[in-house]
Amino acid sequence: MLFSSLPFLFAFLPLFFMIYFIVKKRTVRNLVLLIFSLIFYAWGEPVYVFLMLFSILCDYIFGYCVSKYIALEDKKTARRFVIASISLNLFVLGIFKYADFFISNLKFIPGLENLEPLGLALPIGISFYTFQTMSYTIDIYRGHATMQKNITSFGAYVAAFPQLVAGPIVRYHTVSEQLRERSETFENFASGLRRFIAGMAKKILIANNAAALADGVLAMHGSEYGALGAWLAIIAYSLQIYFDFSGYSDMAIGLAKMMGFTYLENFNYPYISKSISEFWRRWHISLGTFFRDYLYIPLGGNRVSVPRWILNIMVVWLLTGLWHGAAWNFILWGVYFGLLLLAERFLLRNNILKTPVINRVYTIAAFMFGWVIFRAESVAHIGEITASMLGFNGAGSFVMLAENEIVQLPYLIAVIAGIICSMPVSRYVKKFLEGSPVGEAVIDISALLALTYCIFSLVVGSYNPFIYFIF
Repeated sequence: MLFSSLPFLFAFLPLFFMIYFIVKKRTVRNLVLLIFSLIFYAWGEPVYVFLMLFSILCDYIFGYCVSKYIALEDKKTARRFVIASISLNLFVLGIFKYADFFISNLKFIPGLENLEPLGLALPIGISFYTFQTMSYTIDIYRGHATMQKNITSFGAYVAAFPQLVAGPIVRYHTVSEQLRERSETFENFASGLRRFIAGMAKKILIANNAAALADGVLAMHGSEYGALGAWLAIIAYSLQIYFDFSGYSDMAIGLAKMMGFTYLENFNYPYISKSISEFWRRWHISLGTFFRDYLYIPLGGNRVSVPRWILNIMVVWLLTGLWHGAAWNFILWGVYFGLLLLAERFLLRNNILKTPVINRVYTIAAFMFGWVIFRAESVAHIGEITASMLGFNGAGSFVMLAENEIVQLPYLIAVIAGIICSMPVSRYVKKFLEGSPVGEAVIDISALLALTYCIFSLVVGSYNPFIYFIF
C-alpha cells in the first residue's frame, strides 16, 4: 500500500487514527499500531508478512538473552547472541536479496553452468526492517538501550507502517522511551499532518512528473535522445530520487508525529553541498549513521593507519552500494563514491573544495554522474547514457522529444520547481510565516490546496512509482 494512494488516504488512515485515539492505554495503542502495520504490509506482501513476524520474534528473543547475560555480567555469552542476531538477519537478507545475484555470477565459472536461481521475490522493505532489528540487540549489548519487555510494543517498533517499507531506518534507542511514554497532542497531530502533506506534495507534484520525464527519455536508445535528452533525463532523475525519497521520509516523520513519535530527520538539502562528504552527511542520514556506527567505527574508523582507513572506506561503500541492490551497477555506484571520498581527502580538499562556486559545480557533477550509475539498467547502459551526455550520440532534439510527448509542460514545471525546492527556500518562507496568525493561515491554506491537488492527481491516475520500495 502506498502512502500516496486513495485506499491509504481515505480508508486505512482514518480507520487507524479513529481506533488509535479511542483507546487510551499506551500498550493497547502499540498493539493497534502493530495490527494495522501488519495489515498495511500484508496488503502488498500477504506471504512475507510471516517472514517479518519471524524476524520480530527472533530478535525479541535475542534481545532478551543479550539483556539477561549483560545483567549477569557475562558479556561473552551476550556477544554470542548479538552475533547470532546479526547472522540470522543477514542470512535472511542474503537469501532473499542477494542469492540469485551471486548464483547468476557463479554460473560463469566452469562446472557451475547448471546452477539455477532460487527465483524468490524480494520482500518489500526487508533492507530497512532487518537493519532495525539488528540495531535493537546491538544497542542493548552496548548499553544504549534496555530490553523491551512487551513483545507487542517491540513488534510495533519494527513493523510501524510509517517507516516499514522505505525508512527512514529508525534505531531502537531513538524510540525506546517513546514506546512507553509519548505526547499525543492536537498540536503534534496538526504539525505532523502538515509535514505529511508537504511530503506527499514533493512526491506527487515533483517526483512523479520528474519520473515520467526521466523514464520516457531513458526508455529510448542514446542515439535517439542525444546530449539534450540525456541531460534532461539525469536532471529529472536527480530530482525524482530526491523528492521521492525525501517526500516519503517527510510523510513517515509526519505520520509518526501524528501518533506522538519523533523520528530523526533523514534529509537536509543535500543538493546544496560543497563536497561529496558533505552530500553524504545530508543524504539518507539514517543509513549513513547506521553504517558509521555499526560498521565504520567498529572497523576502526579513521583512528587507524592510512592504508587501513582506505580499506575501511572502501568496505563501507562497497556494502552501501550492495545494500541498495543486488546488481553490478549498485556495486560500482558504491565503489565510485568511496573513491570520490578518498580523492577529496588526499587530492581535492586544499584546492577544488576550498574554491567557491567550483566546489558546488564539482559536487553537482559528481552526484549527478553517481545517479547515472544508480539509474542505469546495466553496465552497458551506464556507458550509453554517459556517451550521450558527452555528445557522442549527437546534440538531440527538443522538438522531437516534445512531439513524442516525452517532454511535456507539467514535467518541465516540475523540474523547475524541483530545482528551486532542492534549496532551503521553503525553510526560509516557513520561518518568515510562522508566529503570526496571518502567516499560520497562509501555511494551512497552502497545505489544504496542495492536498486537494494531490488527491485530484491520484483520482485521475497520475504516474506514481516509489523508488525505494525495491530496496
